[in-house]
Amino acid sequence: MTQQKLFDVGPKKIGLLPVAQETALLINSENYKSFIKIVYLPAGYTVKVDFKTYHTQTPSLFCVSPNQYLQVEQFGTETGHFIFYNRDFYCIQIHDEEVACDGLLFNNSNNMPMTAVAAAEASFINYLFEQIEAEFALTESSQEEMLRTYLKQLLIKSTRLWKKQHFDTGMMQQNNDLEFFRRFTLLVEKHYKEKHGVADYADLLLMAPKTLTHKFKRLHLPQPNEVIKNRLMLEAKRLLVHTSMSAKEIAYELGYEDPAYFSRQFQVKTGEPPSSFRSRYLSAPS
Repeated sequence: MTQQKLFDVGPKKIGLLPVAQETALLINSENYKSFIKIVYLPAGYTVKVDFKTYHTQTPSLFCVSPNQYLQVEQFGTETGHFIFYNRDFYCIQIHDEEVACDGLLFNNSNNMPMTAVAAAEASFINYLFEQIEAEFALTESSQEEMLRTYLKQLLIKSTRLWKKQHFDTGMMQQNNDLEFFRRFTLLVEKHYKEKHGVADYADLLLMAPKTLTHKFKRLHLPQPNEVIKNRLMLEAKRLLVHTSMSAKEIAYELGYEDPAYFSRQFQVKTGEPPSSFRSRYLSAPS
C-alpha cells in the first residue's frame, strides 16, 4: 500500500495518507498532533476524538484541530483518506471569508467534528481526494496552488454538509444566526481560560446577557453558560489524561482562583472528581 505523500516547501506542509490497518500505528501516533487534519472514512470505522467515540454508518468526514486528540480504534474494510496540513500552507482564520469554517468544522466549542456524507454527495468528495492524490504525483510549479485549491473546495463542501447536518433548515436560511453562532464559538475558544461568565461574552458581542441567552434558546442550542462550562471541562479532561499536571495546577491553568471550586464543578459535570477520572481513564484498556 502506498504510504504518506507529502508536499514540504519551507514552512508550508500538506500531506496525504491512506487510512487502513497497515497505517494504524502511524495515524494514531503523535506525528500529526500539531497539524490540522481532515479524515474521510467509509462505513465500518470507529473513531475517538477527544473523549467521544463515533461509529461511521456511512462515509464520514472528521475535521480535527491541532489541540484535539484523534484515535482510529476500528478499521473498516475499505480504505479511507487522511489529510494533514499546517497553517503556513492554509490558514482558515486568514481565509475566513473564503471558507467560513472556523468555529464550525474547527474550534467548535460544542465539539462536533463528524459530518456524515450522503451517497449523493460522496461522489464529489471522492473526486476531490482522487484529484489531491493525483496532484501529489506531479512536480509542476503549480502543484502547491492546485493542492490548496482542492483543499479549499473540500473545506467549503464540508462546511455546507456540516451545516445541513447540525442546523435545522430555518437556521440555515438565516446567515446572521449562523454567523452569530460562529462568533460566539470562536470567542469561547479564544477566551475560555480567562472568561467564565455569560456576561463576559455578551460584552464582547455588544449585547445584554439576557439577549444572548434568549438567542441561544431560539436557535435550540445549549445555553451559553453550558457551552462555556463544557469547553472548560473538555480542556480539564485533556490535561488530566495527556499531562502530569495536578488538579490544582489545572484549575489555575484554566483560570479558576479556587481549585476546590474547580474540582466541585468538574464532579458536577462528569460525575466524578478529577483524580478518579484520571485513574479510570488511564487504567482503561487501550
